[in-house]
Amino acid sequence: MSKSAIGGTKLVSRHPHLYISVTHKFVLSTLIATTWFAISLWLAQGWISDLSAEVGTILAHVIILLIALIPGFLNAHIVSSVVLDSPPPLPTGAGRHMPPISVLIAAYNEEDNLPDTLSSIAAQDYPGAVEVVVVDDGSTDGTLDVLGSADMSGMKVVRGLHRGKAAALTLGLDHVTQELVVCIDADTLLHPQALKRIVARMLSAPSDTVAVAGSVLVRNSRTSFMTRVQEWDYFIGIASAKRQQGLYQNTLVAQDAFSAFRTAALQECGG
Repeated sequence: MSKSAIGGTKLVSRHPHLYISVTHKFVLSTLIATTWFAISLWLAQGWISDLSAEVGTILAHVIILLIALIPGFLNAHIVSSVVLDSPPPLPTGAGRHMPPISVLIAAYNEEDNLPDTLSSIAAQDYPGAVEVVVVDDGSTDGTLDVLGSADMSGMKVVRGLHRGKAAALTLGLDHVTQELVVCIDADTLLHPQALKRIVARMLSAPSDTVAVAGSVLVRNSRTSFMTRVQEWDYFIGIASAKRQQGLYQNTLVAQDAFSAFRTAALQECGG
């Protein structure tokens, strides 16, 4: 599977006079979702009655609750949260200072994907310096040959044992020299403005923000059944649920396929 990465998340309204606080947005979304739940429960009474005759009253309520009512509540909360979200424009205009950054990649047997990934980094519309750190996680194919032949100035290649992506990224973190680091997968193709946009979101966020989760799409989503499944996984997990979490300033996961971090925060927690 290959992935395409686009940009970052959001924080406050672009219309200050219409601003609704995060707390009020949460309360309003919860009220909307609760109303949806109550209406759904009322509409489901006939369904529950018919099912009770087959499996019993208690089990019928549990089944309807798990397959319809709770998912409906969660979906209503996500949709209402996204509708209430109104992110400000990203400050990416001409003259905007962009700090030097590091791009960290862990690669294991990625000789087929790495050339396109490195090309997408080289094609970035990013006005600052970009340091690239690639950790070879004990590849057994031609990954090192690809890295050796890559014409990319400032790229560091770190060789490690095959201990998995987390260990490889942590090893690479020791070679990162910039205050901001963007982690991507070895099969992630960056949109030309991806680095500019995700760094701009970090710079415009509150000062205690240490991570920005990027937007990731499945590029080859029609290749196989598994890539189709992955497309929906990304859509539900990133385009909807993660956007909802970002609105409430509690994103649970910043995926290493494309996310930006403050290097010091990663080092403080051990990688």
